[in-house]
Amino acid sequence: MLPADPSGMSYHADFHRKITSHPETAPIVPVIDAHLHFVDFIQDTDGIKKLIAAMDAGRVAKAVLFGLPLKKKWDAFEKHAPHYYLDDNSRCYYFHQTDEIVAEAYLDLPVPARRRLAPLVCGFNPTDKYAARDIERMLNKYSFWRGIGEILCRHDDLTNLTNEETARVNHPALFDVYALCAARRLPVLIHQNSTSVSIHDEYEHLDELEEMLQKFPETVFVWAHCGISRRVFHKNYHEMVSALLDRYPNAHVDISWVVYDDVICDMLQPKKHWLDTINRYPTRFSLGSDLCGHFEHLGRSLARYNGLLRSLSPRVRRLVSSENAERLWFRRGARRVGRARG
Repeated sequence: MLPADPSGMSYHADFHRKITSHPETAPIVPVIDAHLHFVDFIQDTDGIKKLIAAMDAGRVAKAVLFGLPLKKKWDAFEKHAPHYYLDDNSRCYYFHQTDEIVAEAYLDLPVPARRRLAPLVCGFNPTDKYAARDIERMLNKYSFWRGIGEILCRHDDLTNLTNEETARVNHPALFDVYALCAARRLPVLIHQNSTSVSIHDEYEHLDELEEMLQKFPETVFVWAHCGISRRVFHKNYHEMVSALLDRYPNAHVDISWVVYDDVICDMLQPKKHWLDTINRYPTRFSLGSDLCGHFEHLGRSLARYNGLLRSLSPRVRRLVSSENAERLWFRRGARRVGRARG
């Protein structure tokens, strides 16, 4: 089992402390933040101007930007307004308007600033077989979308707090979504826990992801956080990730949220076997902050990866810090920057 947090803080509070207490305020090289939510779980945001300012201050050249497909409900029996999905027992529900929030903010920017962002569509229910139709409407309404995601599938506590049936990467409602992504050359960013919080000797949910990687070989999948979430771990995790990348050329992973601190590193220094894995597949990894709507600590969040970046050769450092994300989100099937069609 993972060691108990000696501070007594929740996982959420402890992760926030790690970011805010990091001594470095920016990555050692310009990066593309490949995993950044424009809003939080109540769909609030610091706004697009503060995001661009935080990017400038934090040495973030570009960002892959998306909303949150779920909104936390404030139930009448709760005395305090929740801001995070774990704040109380109220449920979360799918919130389609999140894409419009992102679109409106994006269109408020001058064209040069827009080129620094790759917006993704995420405001749909992944258990609804109308999902592909809903996505296509948004793709046709605005011409600037660069991909789909983050689709929130198996996600431990969040799954337990979400209305509707359990979302999973191989839910039949997503088959048409993956086909649409292949046809439009749009990568898909997906959160799918590799296993449950109580099963650590095998990968309970990995077969669902592998089924889709096999079934949709023309669809590019980016596996958020390498499939890690809170309390999700395995002693030989790097071996599984390496084998997955070896078997499926359409699979990529992002290093974001808790995977770096909890799995890849000891005291923010990457373990040798993870360095070996990244060096073996240098074109398949990217970096992300996974901040949600609030950008004050953007630079510090990405500076946590400096130990990794310093350990890589100049070529691999460029790939992991920016070039992989550039190729995936800003060049692949690139769509022109513009306003709504018609």
